[in-house]
Amino acid sequence: MKCLKSQEMRKLAPELDPLRIGTGWKPEELAMPQVIIESTAGDSHPGSGHLHILVDEVKKGIAEAGGHGAKYFCTDICDGESQGTDGINYSLASREMIANMIEIHANATPFDAGVYLASCDKGMPANLMGLFRVNIPAVVVPGGTMNAGPEMLTLEQLGMYSAQYERGEIDEKRLNWAKHNACPSCGACSFIGTASTMQIMAEALGLALPGSALMPATSPDLLNYAREAGKQAVKLAKMDNMRPSDIVTMDSFENAILVHAAISGSTNCLLHLPAIAHELGIEITGDTFDRLHRGAKYLLDIRPAGKWPAECFYYAGGVPAIMEEIKDHLHLDVMTVTGKTLGENLKELKENGFYERCEKWLQKFNERYGISITRQDIIRPADKAIGTDGSIAVLRGNLAPEGAVIKHTACPKEMFKAVLKARPFDSEEECLDAVLKHKVQKGDAVFIRYEGPKGSGMPEMFYTSEAISSDKELGRSIALITDGRFSGASTGPVIGHCSPEAADGGPIALVEEGDLIEIDVMERKLNIIGIKGERKTPEEIDAVLAERKKNWKPRELRYKSGVLRMFSEHAASPMKGAYLEF
Repeated sequence: MKCLKSQEMRKLAPELDPLRIGTGWKPEELAMPQVIIESTAGDSHPGSGHLHILVDEVKKGIAEAGGHGAKYFCTDICDGESQGTDGINYSLASREMIANMIEIHANATPFDAGVYLASCDKGMPANLMGLFRVNIPAVVVPGGTMNAGPEMLTLEQLGMYSAQYERGEIDEKRLNWAKHNACPSCGACSFIGTASTMQIMAEALGLALPGSALMPATSPDLLNYAREAGKQAVKLAKMDNMRPSDIVTMDSFENAILVHAAISGSTNCLLHLPAIAHELGIEITGDTFDRLHRGAKYLLDIRPAGKWPAECFYYAGGVPAIMEEIKDHLHLDVMTVTGKTLGENLKELKENGFYERCEKWLQKFNERYGISITRQDIIRPADKAIGTDGSIAVLRGNLAPEGAVIKHTACPKEMFKAVLKARPFDSEEECLDAVLKHKVQKGDAVFIRYEGPKGSGMPEMFYTSEAISSDKELGRSIALITDGRFSGASTGPVIGHCSPEAADGGPIALVEEGDLIEIDVMERKLNIIGIKGERKTPEEIDAVLAERKKNWKPRELRYKSGVLRMFSEHAASPMKGAYLEF
């Protein structure tokens, strides 16, 4: 067996043994392989409220395999709970802080392996960033998804209900019904938002046990996976060359991005995968996503772009079923935390009854709602794909020289190619007010700027995007363009991550009322092509923008102290991943 790092530390720090005995360790446990159990457990939201149960199962698995587990926590916040307030500005910054705490926890007192548990938007990518920094053998346990409510209600529909209430289309009783029934259990929100996407990415990268991503959080199967993850972490601790940096390669990231295309994953993944890869010294850009999404099969009929709630993902076979459909395009020789290759894992799942177990859960779902859907209704066969050009596109042009992202699977076809008139707003609050009061007209390109990482922390523009997409007329005749980001639940003609951001003097800061904006999704274009409603040549546009840039003045930092001051001073651009640069 290889020399364990924890035992070397015991020799160097004689205080370590008595302090751990004082914490509750038994003397005989001190010589065992030591496994840090990192989680975002806490009463912060449904995605983390149940993780302590899974942590206990992980610890049992570690003990059964002859190791000892130590529980550490860094709770995440909820974008949904802070939505529409300044609290949402802390969301992306929290990713960096959780990754920092994981690094501190595991390096201050070395461990031999780690198990990392998270469910949601920033907690999961933060744990992936942190485990790469620590770089000891690691297994990820995705926290699963919540159940759908009555009428198959899921949380992403609340934006629609809220906008309908504001417009007088439903009464307060119906709105309250939706509020009280949208989250009937623990787990991540039941749609392919950022939380679900990042759980799936953890497995697609080879860091979670096969078939474990996005299971219903209430399922006993998830408890079994958590215990098995604890056992596997002890096994990995005793093996050479099984650190995350030994397992995850550029090929692993390409596999994950192809899965992202197949599931119509959240646009926020374009913030998180580049930041995660950066921890390994691997460069993932928007162009990487765009290249791999072109021609990729889009297969998953799950909300918000599809029909069914996210719990159905597991019932249909989860990540393994997706991978089977796109297997010809994957790197099957990549290593995973099982100690086997991806190809070997997929073969084993077919032989050990995994798909038969999933099918039983699907039948129970059908009985609950009185329906009759099949696995193929949820994950389409590759020859019956929902789409054949992935799910996102990265647009470039004089408005976004570094790029901007659109989820074209959630965008009306009418907006794939359009010329619109600019309506710039310098905050989401101003823009949302204008949309709800019908001050925005057909043919407008609505801008929300100074909402990038350096501008305000890069909050989601969820309420504005929902107000637009749920409006029968505006949802097919205007576009929303921002240097901020969107919820993974967002739908409609929305373009985000516009880089460079306004706070850095990017062209989005120079847009004026009446400028003509060209959007061409198929040609990947996002340009200013006219001034005050008149078309101009590219050279004339460049001259106007140069003159505007001369007169542009940087804004004072919005935050004068604390986390958001640090984030606004050091965050990379949206299209790079908005990680902290020093």
